[in-house]
Amino acid sequence: MNQLPLGIGLREGITFDSFHFGNNKEAQHTLIHCQQPFIYLWGPPGSGKSHLLQALGHQAATRGETSAYLPLADAAELSPDYLQGLEQLSLVCIDDIDRIAQLPQWEEALFHLYNRIQTANTRLALTAVSSPVTLPITLPDLRSRLSWGLVLRLNLLDDEGKLAVLQQRARARGMELPTEVGRYLLHRISRDMASLSNWLEKLDERSLAAQRKLTIPFVRELLSPDEEKPA
Repeated sequence: MNQLPLGIGLREGITFDSFHFGNNKEAQHTLIHCQQPFIYLWGPPGSGKSHLLQALGHQAATRGETSAYLPLADAAELSPDYLQGLEQLSLVCIDDIDRIAQLPQWEEALFHLYNRIQTANTRLALTAVSSPVTLPITLPDLRSRLSWGLVLRLNLLDDEGKLAVLQQRARARGMELPTEVGRYLLHRISRDMASLSNWLEKLDERSLAAQRKLTIPFVRELLSPDEEKPA
């Protein structure tokens, strides 16, 4: 993919096809077919915002378009100058803009990027944990820009959706996660997708080392008392 040298690339395989939309069906159809110049995705941690932002970047690549992906989780270590010149690209994806709320230089830089992208007739996609209305942005003009275009809320997956994601990721690793084992995990450990994904990786490593299939007794052996939650 053609990208500006931000030092941050798109992760392989993080596409729409590898995302389980679950109870976010509206977002599924809208994002895959959307050509809006401004997209704002918001929702709680673990709702898939970063995945979908990178999926938009991969989609742009399949169309021969240029893009950039910039996560702002560590915005304090980055400079607002990173936003200079991005309007030259077909699509700019900026993750976690709530991290730059109330940082005057960042807010002003993002405001000017909005204006340059509008003039250049290119596209901008943003994510945050809250809606444009409740995001604590102090620059009034930027606050108004955030509501331009498409605003989509993402919901957390229910347990069945999380199980489907775990099984999909297990198959991608070449292993089979039986439904009863997946449900056992969901009732015994933290249900956030980061914890579940970490456990899936651990199970993959341990099952390969022990040459054992994933069963409830095997998983029970691996759970320490402080990690296991009551059923």
